[in-house]
Parts: sequence; structure tokens; C-alpha cells
Amino acid sequence: MLRFENLCKRYGERIIFQGLRYSTGAGCVALNDETGSGKSTLLGILAGTIEADEGEVWLDGHSQRTAPLEAKSTVAYIPDDCMAYPLQTGREFLEQVASTRKTAVDSGTLDLAHRFGLTPHLEKRFEQMSFGTRKKMFLTAIALGKPTVIIADEPAGGLDAAARAVLIDWFNTLAEDRTVFFSSYDMALTQACNAKMIGFADLGMRVQ
Repeated sequence: MLRFENLCKRYGERIIFQGLRYSTGAGCVALNDETGSGKSTLLGILAGTIEADEGEVWLDGHSQRTAPLEAKSTVAYIPDDCMAYPLQTGREFLEQVASTRKTAVDSGTLDLAHRFGLTPHLEKRFEQMSFGTRKKMFLTAIALGKPTVIIADEPAGGLDAAARAVLIDWFNTLAEDRTVFFSSYDMALTQACNAKMIGFADLGMRVQ
């Protein structure tokens, strides 16, 4: 469901990474590497929010280069900061995501929001939310439509123990028939999600 070949990213003279390749089907994969190694950059490229300098990404068989709209429709992305429009409420955010995915905010989505403790926060604007609350909004939005590839940057960041338990259960459910690719330093989370742990060395990283 997720495949990338020969990915390269540069910022000026600095090569962040090059020659990255990987392929995975349904299940959880946890990317664990040192700070500053380019994890967030790689996840942004996979989600389509950052453009690679070289290489190609396929999401559920759709190339980001030749079929960008089809590829984008298959992915749900949870960035590290999870800041949508600052003045947008949680409910408006979910409705916007639902519209993009040609669906509606249904009872299943609202039930997941309730499990995450979000019901009292749905009418709050993103600028009023804590970091953890914003993260839970983005995690809840995965339930809208059926994205087949979930890309998440430190998904447990800012979550309390109760929300963390919901996250683990949610990721394990998603991994039954979808790809969940996330970055995390949290070994306990990786193990609880039955995730395969990889680093850049496993991706064939070559830096000059």
C-alpha cells in the first residue's frame, strides 16, 4: 500500500537523505531514528505536503507524480503540530475533512471523538486547543472516509494515558487492512501497536 523509491531531499547544499526505498502492505511500521535525521521531512514527502527532489512515492498503487489527486485521496496525515486553521473549530475541521473525502461526519466518527475525550472541545477553535487536543482531532479525522495509508508524526505526542490507550487500539484496528506508518521514539507504543521498527539504515540511506 505504501512504496517509495530513490527518495532524495536537499536544503541548499545540505543533503537530508538520498536513495531511500521501502515497500509495505497492511500493518504498522514505526520509524525510529536520531533527532535531525529527517523523519518529519520524509513523512511530509510521503503525505504529499513536501516535494522530493528525486524519487517517487506510490500510495495504494497511485503515483504522487503521475496521479497526484488519486494518491492524495488515499492518505490521512497527522503532522507533528496538528494545527489546522487557527480560527476553525474542531467540528468545522471534521466537516471539512469529510467534505474532502466525499463523506459525512457520522456516528462512528463522533464515537471515536468521544473516546478521545473530544466532545467538550468540538466547538473550540484550534488556537484555543492544547497540543494534545489538536493531535486527537487529527487522529479522529482518520475515521472519515477510508484512507488506506496513514502517515503520523509522533502520534502519541501530548496524549494522556487514556488517550494513548485509545490511540493504540485505533492503530491496531487500522492496521488490520491498512498501512500505518509513523515516527516515534516510544518503544512501548511501538510494541503495543505490533509495529515493525525501522531506521534510515533500513531504507538504504546514503548521505554524501
